[in-house]
Amino acid sequence: MSFSTAFRSTRTRVLTGSAVVVALGAGVFGTVSASADTAPAAKPAAAQAAADASGRHVTQTSHLTIAAATKAAQAALDAAGKEKQKVSVAVVDRDGRSLVTLRGDGAGPQSYEAAQEKAFTAVSWNAPTSELVKRLDSAPTLKDIPGTLFLAGGAPVTVKGAPVAGIGVAGAPSGDLDEKFAKAGVTALFR
Repeated sequence: MSFSTAFRSTRTRVLTGSAVVVALGAGVFGTVSASADTAPAAKPAAAQAAADASGRHVTQTSHLTIAAATKAAQAALDAAGKEKQKVSVAVVDRDGRSLVTLRGDGAGPQSYEAAQEKAFTAVSWNAPTSELVKRLDSAPTLKDIPGTLFLAGGAPVTVKGAPVAGIGVAGAPSGDLDEKFAKAGVTALFR
């Protein structure tokens, strides 16, 4: 047997043996990988179901629907319109995220953001912003919290005493009027 025949024969055996080892390794790795992917997932899902069923690790909150938020915003805007006031109205959810913001015809450019901040402030403290202004005497740094505005014009929406949304109005010549219109939005939700 010549050197080249012996070399090819040895090379063929090494390549064939390597291919078998790679194939077996891939099969074992695939099996281990598949087992690793499916087995642990079954346990946490079962544990999760048990935790959810017990209710110990779950909390439920109520949120306004977009239809309800729109109804409240429009009612506040309409109340302002009846008194010929040009305002913006914002409705935020329990977490302070904007649901609806309406800028009335002719409302000032500052009113849009101010309405959102009043709504956020009202829902955050579950109180009308006119009441919160009074708290600044004893806690002046409250006004430094980002996104808040301690001026009259924000009203919380509550269900069973818990805040579910906030309505803010800005643009009327007084905060008292802004708050009156915000409360008209709250009232519209419970008619």
